[in-house]
Amino acid sequence: MTQPQPSKVPQVQSPKFGFNDYAERLNGRAAMIGFILTLAIEYFTGQDLLTWLSLH
Repeated sequence: MTQPQPSKVPQVQSPKFGFNDYAERLNGRAAMIGFILTLAIEYFTGQDLLTWLSLH
């Protein structure tokens, strides 16, 4: 006796929250932008980030 097969394959979308490819890609891009901005601040001001923020 065989099981009946479904007539359609469900279209499941991956969640936008949690540990998934979308979240990891977004986090990686945000980290790259932050790193580049930190380098730009240090280059244009001649100070490291902590001194520029008056935390050092």
